[in-house]
Amino acid sequence: MAGLYDQIIALYSRGLSPRDIQAQTQELYGVERSPELVSQISDQVQSGVQQWQNRPLGPLYPILYSDALPVKVRHEGNVMSQAVYLALGVNLKGDKGVLGRPRKERSFG
Repeated sequence: MAGLYDQIIALYSRGLSPRDIQAQTQELYGVERSPELVSQISDQVQSGVQQWQNRPLGPLYPILYSDALPVKVRHEGNVMSQAVYLALGVNLKGDKGVLGRPRKERSFG
């Protein structure tokens, strides 16, 4: 089941709908899972993302790297490229971590 769970998360992260994921897992594994189960797993992922976004950051990051990663997104039935901006901070101990969280508003086009 762990492999199937990971597969559902991977498909969700690629933007597939719960019904698309259900059809894909049926085709790949011969296992029928309800769209509701897929939605529950997707909700768990979303909850983890929100916890990560709201985590406290350290007080000081003397080194900061920033970059943008082009990704394909689906918006209103169209697939287009969108930049995901990243900020990686290095603290005084040398630990690296992604900083910040996405803005709530989204712009396409």
